[in-house]
Amino acid sequence: MYGHYDVQPADPIELWDSPPFEPVIKKTELHPDGAIFARGASDDKGQLYMHVKALEYMTENGKLPCNVKFMVEGEEEIGSSSLAWFVERNQQKLANDVILISDTGMISNTQPSITTGLRGLSYVEVEVTGPNRDLHSGLYGGAVANPINVLTKMIASLHDSNNHITIPGFYDGVEELSLDERAEMAKAPFSLDAYKDALDIGDVYGETGYTTNERNSIRPTLDVNGIWGGYTGEGAKTVIASKAYAKISMRLVPNQEWQNITELFTKHFESIAPKSVKVKVTPHHGGQGYVTPTDNIGYKAANKAYTETFGIPAIPQRSGGSIPIVALFEKELKSKTILMGFGLDSDAIHSPNEHFGIFNYLKGIETIPLFYKYFVEMSK
Repeated sequence: MYGHYDVQPADPIELWDSPPFEPVIKKTELHPDGAIFARGASDDKGQLYMHVKALEYMTENGKLPCNVKFMVEGEEEIGSSSLAWFVERNQQKLANDVILISDTGMISNTQPSITTGLRGLSYVEVEVTGPNRDLHSGLYGGAVANPINVLTKMIASLHDSNNHITIPGFYDGVEELSLDERAEMAKAPFSLDAYKDALDIGDVYGETGYTTNERNSIRPTLDVNGIWGGYTGEGAKTVIASKAYAKISMRLVPNQEWQNITELFTKHFESIAPKSVKVKVTPHHGGQGYVTPTDNIGYKAANKAYTETFGIPAIPQRSGGSIPIVALFEKELKSKTILMGFGLDSDAIHSPNEHFGIFNYLKGIETIPLFYKYFVEMSK
């Protein structure tokens, strides 16, 4: 069993309705039984703790049918580099039949799903430098390149009019799902109107030729996660900044090697910079995408467990998120990973007011022991 206790930064703190690291239970329209509000409530402290309580229940009631190893880390959100080092050097200690993770979600509280695919990740920071100091925007404006203006133009050029990423070689090897596979994906319950209403947006946006659920799961993406430069304090300060910065993440699909994508991005971003500025690209971290088959014992055991506790079979579903260590587990330990998540899209993970429903928490504790039971039975 794998999970992580580290979390994303809580910023912006002022948008939290309660202190992010002082968990409180509040009732909501979606969670009439209450939800735990705190950073990490769903990603991944709450879901990790389900496994602790499930193990406690099984051991106290004589229902633990097999050996269980727990691996809990504190660097998942920055790429699990230390854990990768440890896994590569401790294969015998970590030997296992299957790896169980609850760091994903499900379709709804009435329709469980099992995540069968994760996207990879390449995360970089870019720095654009113009003049050797901040300049008076009146005396120098129009005569010297403004790094902020240049950076925004460079970023804008990374997508074309169809929202296709323009980095040469970016799509080489990208897995193209067949029409039949896409049709199976489309069977999952989804309301576009409800999706827009939940996010308070007028329309969706993305790569031409793909649905919303395809764009956020089986297609690679490139997004700016933060951008800054110049004067951002109160009042006015009329300057041309010496530097501008941005943080950029690229979500990748199977067959895209994250280190190669980082190199392609770096080469392209440096090539499109005008001579009036200097560009520096700093890679931060990354990880490979992952697809798990639905015909193995682990998947079947998870589906049987969900079917018993929810009264309806789980639907296989690919996720747009990334768990960098999963692909390494398969490479180094030769193990398949089963992604039994109990969170919801509405949990606001990585955002202010992250929460995890009490129903979901308890349902996880109820379902996890059944996974062990059926996995052992099917393995005999």
